[in-house]
Amino acid sequence: MLADNRNPNRNTMDAELVKEKAAASTTYDVAQIMGALYGDGILGLKGAFSREWAQQLGDDLAVLYEEALKRPGGAIGRGPKRHYVEIHPEDIRGFVELATHPWVTAVCEAVLGPEYKIVEIGFDVPNPGAVDQPWHRDFPAPEDTIVGRRLNSLAFNLTTVDVYENMGPFEIAPGTQWDLPVDFQHGMFPPKTNYPRYQERAQRKMPQMGDISVRSALTIHRGTANNSDKPRPALVLGVDAPTANNAERHDLQITRAFYATLPKTLKQHLTCRLVDELEPIVQGHTIEGLMMGEA
Repeated sequence: MLADNRNPNRNTMDAELVKEKAAASTTYDVAQIMGALYGDGILGLKGAFSREWAQQLGDDLAVLYEEALKRPGGAIGRGPKRHYVEIHPEDIRGFVELATHPWVTAVCEAVLGPEYKIVEIGFDVPNPGAVDQPWHRDFPAPEDTIVGRRLNSLAFNLTTVDVYENMGPFEIAPGTQWDLPVDFQHGMFPPKTNYPRYQERAQRKMPQMGDISVRSALTIHRGTANNSDKPRPALVLGVDAPTANNAERHDLQITRAFYATLPKTLKQHLTCRLVDELEPIVQGHTIEGLMMGEA
């Protein structure tokens, strides 16, 4: 059973949702949100969660990572010494707090509209020894962006550790979400002749525990070499506008028992498969071009 929860009457909202939207709109500046994501393609919020909350998330991801490494296909390579693991929302204790955070909802509504859908949750782990990734997008740019110049998906990221320069920080080339994919391999990997432009623009992000960021996954980016002796896990929450189709790449599952405990205002933003028992996720979005690292 797929829980899409589209409201048949788009002009009506319950009182709880109206109150939530009003609170978010008065707390966060929609113009700033739109300007950042349509401009640089990335935006952050310092101290969105407590360090204790981030540590709890880190503890949960460590267990999930160990389990995934033991399961065939559980951890997908994203380059040497790097993995991505797709998980179930109820695998972490802080899912509801994350998905209903006022800044998260404000950003989603501003950029994606009131009918946005959460379609993915997982985490990346660049381990010690990980090398520079090639510059890339996470998936090909859709027609909405290439022709309509609209963003129809977002990726939220939360670190579970304090990030320092030698830990392989995330690097992004601001403004490149609008680059046309001319000569991009698979629509995702730009030619190396573009690299000097990206390197000139490049910004390395070194968030601390409790910080959250959001970006367009189309903005050209890469993970850098992890020369430390520590892994750098980061949670990923993927969200779509109604015109996007990224749910097809993922398998968001929620048990009926857990789903029943969720607030109504969250349920309407989930595109998920309701199950009696969680099933191992078969990863549907491999990125073969990342496997060798940057040549």
